[in-house]
Parts: sequence; structure tokens; C-alpha cells
Amino acid sequence: MNDDNKYFESAVDIVNAGPSLAAAARRRRMHFRTSRRRIVRASITASLVFAAAIMLTPNEKAASVAPGKTDKVSSLTILPAWRPAGAVLTRTASGALALPFSLDPRISARRESLARIHKVFTFSSQYKIGSELAGEIYDAAIVAGIEPELAFRLVRVESVFNPKALSPVGAVGLTQLMLGTAREFESEVTREDLMIPEVNLRIGLRYLRELIREYKGDLRLALLTYNRGPVAVQQALSMGLDPANGYELVVMRGYRGRGTLD
Repeated sequence: MNDDNKYFESAVDIVNAGPSLAAAARRRRMHFRTSRRRIVRASITASLVFAAAIMLTPNEKAASVAPGKTDKVSSLTILPAWRPAGAVLTRTASGALALPFSLDPRISARRESLARIHKVFTFSSQYKIGSELAGEIYDAAIVAGIEPELAFRLVRVESVFNPKALSPVGAVGLTQLMLGTAREFESEVTREDLMIPEVNLRIGLRYLRELIREYKGDLRLALLTYNRGPVAVQQALSMGLDPANGYELVVMRGYRGRGTLD
């Protein structure tokens, strides 16, 4: 009888332990699958980084050429596989950060060109303007060190993308420059010159960049000065008043950038 009781108690213990054992087994299988996925992802990432580091040129023979030398067959300069530490986070002309390894210069140029085309097309569609004008605004912003999104917003508010726009007070062109302000940057410029998109954008965005620098990155004050003029803004500030007139809110609505590329 005692043996029967012991057998019965053991059977009950086994039945009760069943769910716990099954749950433990499921957890082990889940941990195994998670670990396997992490290992696969890490392997793929390492393979891509290694492949990118050694892909210096499209010519397989280039691998035997010493860094800094030129292969007579491919006529391509072989760059060091890795850049110096201080050159890793350099900014390219398109505003993107460079990779920590150097590819063939022609490959990098093609990538930057494709990135520019994509961004110009995006802005052209977003603001419903021609791709040529979008390209001019984008390029002028990059050269001036202004974030392209801010440049497009400024031009939209100032002139609605009309290169021939004239204001009642005499402001001209895409960025609505006053002739006196424009001549502070290019002394020989004329009113007719400011009707040319390339000239107007070059001076207008450079002026905005200088204002952002003058106000130590305060984009709100820089935009207000661009709109109202430095005298009106400084008078308001000296009297303890807020120079805001709503212009900066229209330009910056929904904008999360800092205004400049560096």
C-alpha cells in the first residue's frame, strides 16, 4: 500500500511538472532562434563592411598595386583602405557624411550625383516647381552652407518661386533682395542681375548664412532680420520688445533643422 501511494504521488508530480517543463523547452527554443538570428545579422554586417573596405576599384588587378600608385592597365589610383581618424566624419558636397573607407573617386562621384538627383526630384515634387529651378536652389544652398529644406522654404515665402518677383519696397527676385543689401556682398551687382536665379540665390542664401552666424545659430532672429532688416530688429531688442511679426513662424512651421549644414 505504501508503494502504491509513492507511485501515485510520483505520477502526480510528473503531471504537475509537465507544463513547467514544456514552457522551459519553449523558452530554450526561442532563445536559440534569437541567438541564431543575431549571429546571422552580425555575419552579414561584417561581410558587407569587409567587402566595402576592400572594393577600392572595379579592376581586380588593382589589388596588387601599392597604395598611392597607379595601375598601368586600369589607370586608376588606388586609395588607402581606411582614412585617418580625423577624416572619417567629413561632409561631402551633398551634405552626407563620408564613409570611413575610401572607394574609387569615380564611384563616389556617381553616388553623390545620384543622391543629388534624388533630392532635387524630391524637392521639385514637394514644392511643385521645375527640376531646373529646384536644382539651382539646392546647389546654391549647399554652396552657402544652408540646409536645402530651409532654402526652399525661404524662397517659397519670399517669392513663391518667381525669379521676376518685385515687392512694393523694391526687393527683387527669388530671395527678395534689396539692391543695397546685395551690393554688400557683390558691389557690382545690378537690379537686372538679381533677376537671374543663380545670382539671386547665391547672394540671398549667403546673406542668410551670415545672419545665422551673427546671431550665433538663433535661426528665429536671423529670419526676422532677413525679413524686417537689422535696424528694426535691433531697435526692438534694445527696447526689450519681441521683434517677431509672424514671418519666422511661416518659414519654420514644421521645420526641425538648425538652418546650416555645419
